[in-house]
Amino acid sequence: MNNLRMAIWMTAAALLLAAPAFSQSEKPGGQGRAVVTVLPKQHGEMPASVSQKDVSIKVNGKSAVVTSWTPLRGPEARLELVILIDSSGLSSLGSQFGDITHFINGLPPNTKAAIAYMRNGRASFAGPLTADHAQVLRALHLPGGPAGSSASPYFCLSDLAKHWPSGDRGARREVLMITDGVDNYQPEYDPADPYVLAAIDDSVRAGLVIYSIYWQNQGPSLTTYGENVGQSLLVEVTEATGGKNLWMGMGNPVSLQTYFEELTRRLANQYELGFSTSLDRKPATETLKVQIGGPAVDVTAPKQVFVDKASAAE
Repeated sequence: MNNLRMAIWMTAAALLLAAPAFSQSEKPGGQGRAVVTVLPKQHGEMPASVSQKDVSIKVNGKSAVVTSWTPLRGPEARLELVILIDSSGLSSLGSQFGDITHFINGLPPNTKAAIAYMRNGRASFAGPLTADHAQVLRALHLPGGPAGSSASPYFCLSDLAKHWPSGDRGARREVLMITDGVDNYQPEYDPADPYVLAAIDDSVRAGLVIYSIYWQNQGPSLTTYGENVGQSLLVEVTEATGGKNLWMGMGNPVSLQTYFEELTRRLANQYELGFSTSLDRKPATETLKVQIGGPAVDVTAPKQVFVDKASAAE
């Protein structure tokens, strides 16, 4: 009998000792979401219908679970769009106001939009975020600022991410930057520019998708070197957040119409991806890789995504 009691006691003690070790090794749950653009391979084809079973992802290099895959179409697919214009931009941007007007007037009725200007490191709104597109256009004016008045476009983007003019986290948050992309505080090209990296992190945490159209400023971008540096940084920011630098070339585009048409097409072909994954540390920005099987499509997904703690409900 004593031997039996001893065996039971030793088994219970072993289980008690093992329990803390197991719970400490188990990683806490993390969750996140991202906006993914899915386009047909050939321009003009009908949008491909992609189901959740076709989607696989990796977060921080490890397979993660896709928990939702929702097409962002129709009246319930709310969109908030800010056009962020560099206040140091050449006043010749006025020649493009017709294309800007046509684009804004063509936005779906449920899309809220606003125009803001990069000024002294801030995103200065010229009007409210509103679905009244006529009111949005009343805020459109020539940049008019002196060279360097925008400080760094990436300071301004960080400010916008931290002070987004809406608390509706159910709506997509998308930004179109019209700027030369040159960081006056770091004029030489550096893919590890701290201000650019900070703007990316702030944008990812705020759930922003960034697009850009290169437009020369009254400064370094007037040189070929400045053009290359600015556009390279814009590509870095847009690709990290799941957007695109819409103009790659020398000098200002002759017309913005083509780029607005592409942006309109992209906004109409987006999905919201929800996922769960293990959380290696506190909530942080991690790398994301999205693959889609089945239909032949072009996929644009953010390279970075914010992973937060999973809610108790999940």
